[in-house]
Amino acid sequence: MFDELSKYKQGNFFFQATDSLVEVCNVDRNKYGLYLVYALRKGRVELIYINKSGPPEKPGLVASPGDIADDLRENLLNGYQFGEIERKNSWPVQMMIEDIEALHVHWYVTYDDKNKDLPATMKSRILQIYQGIYSCVPRWNKI
Repeated sequence: MFDELSKYKQGNFFFQATDSLVEVCNVDRNKYGLYLVYALRKGRVELIYINKSGPPEKPGLVASPGDIADDLRENLLNGYQFGEIERKNSWPVQMMIEDIEALHVHWYVTYDDKNKDLPATMKSRILQIYQGIYSCVPRWNKI
């Protein structure tokens, strides 16, 4: 569905509510880009969330990757979602509420030595594609 993401360094991992997100997250530090979260529930797979990490939204503002605290790993683990609660704590609760068996997280490094595509720009493109197909945003993007 998102062919434009195929050129980036990428990875994925599964997360169950009983797992430690810190332990299963396989994103290296100082990587910047976006991630897509798919819910596995009752034999179905649904894209439920699209998000991004730093760098700043204007090119050229980054002296070095270490200047940005909001890398992909930091954002995935400690970013707030479902109120003022870090994802590593809020995701398991939300998964139980929604009866989600597992999350399959796909991550893409869009801003590095090879590519300088701003994560905010890429997130916007992917959301536009999704909205063009489904006429809405993924459900966790609405919350």
